[in-house]
Amino acid sequence: MTLKKILCLILSILTLFSISACGNENNEELSKDIIGIALPTHSLQRWSQDGSNMKEQFEQKGYTVDLEYANDDTETQIQQLQNMIIRGCKVIIIGSIDGTKITDVIKEASNAGIKIISYDRLIRDSENIDFYATFDNYMVGTLQGQYLIDKLELDNGKGPFNLEIFAGSPDDNNATFFYNGAMDKLRPYIDSGVLKVKSGQIEFTNVTTQSWDTDIAASRMDKIVGLYGANEKIDAILSSNDSCAMGVIQSLTKAGYGSAEKPFPLLTGQDCDKLNVSEILKGHQSMSIFKDTRILAEKVVEMTESILKGEDVEVNDTETYDNGKKIIPSYLCEPTYADKSNYKEILIDSGYYTENDIK
Repeated sequence: MTLKKILCLILSILTLFSISACGNENNEELSKDIIGIALPTHSLQRWSQDGSNMKEQFEQKGYTVDLEYANDDTETQIQQLQNMIIRGCKVIIIGSIDGTKITDVIKEASNAGIKIISYDRLIRDSENIDFYATFDNYMVGTLQGQYLIDKLELDNGKGPFNLEIFAGSPDDNNATFFYNGAMDKLRPYIDSGVLKVKSGQIEFTNVTTQSWDTDIAASRMDKIVGLYGANEKIDAILSSNDSCAMGVIQSLTKAGYGSAEKPFPLLTGQDCDKLNVSEILKGHQSMSIFKDTRILAEKVVEMTESILKGEDVEVNDTETYDNGKKIIPSYLCEPTYADKSNYKEILIDSGYYTENDIK
């Protein structure tokens, strides 16, 4: 038995013991509605914020919250979900690692009468998903693609320009929405030759970044940079999120970008991570999609309360998100973007960050 499985077994035993052996005080706590929140990782800022935002809002309303992060390991997430079932959670909110590999445990939860909200990443191949809450993921991509079109002035006849593409993790259903939204904007310019992809890596299967990993993105960028001659430069890079963008920045810096003779290319991102906002202010990254997780957390809390009260759950999309088994009723929040020209209004004045957070 591997160390990971041993640790998971110990965690399960401890959970069972805490439930059976707790005193009156703990039993009183467990008599309240327990909300399970299972998220992929604590190491990325956006997931850490998502978890803390939801936990805070639920606890303010008097709910007990079981918040778990799975360190990007699917087996760990499955064990955490099993523990939430044992603990008696009434609703479980899941930001999945691999949305195709947790169907069995979700079925267990459904059989136990637990409602499931798929959070931000759509869980696939399960008929037991009750609702989906996310941002408009296709719009995320269209905002990134349009940003590059506008800044390169492609509609004013400018070009040709060199473009490279970095999509997200192939096991994240959202990655295809981000990619498709951006490419629906950019592909006509690629097909006409206004945008040239020297690497030839255009299709989704060729541009993914496993686990959205910064080091993987940096390594791939190193290889792409090597394709360009001394007098050639990359003009724009479509990066689906900030962790990929950070890998791109590391590689380009090493390759000598950042001078007057060789400025950084236009570079997109997503999540407005603090470090990436500072890179925007330095001129290394151009923009990042802002998804105010406070709004998404608030909506998920509202949806959960409606479920617990037996009321109709508010959704605004009943057509888009087919998980392979059924169309999932969804609530889509609207994203925007922040760049050097508007970051203060979008990020600081809204109270999302302070100036010290990003400087």
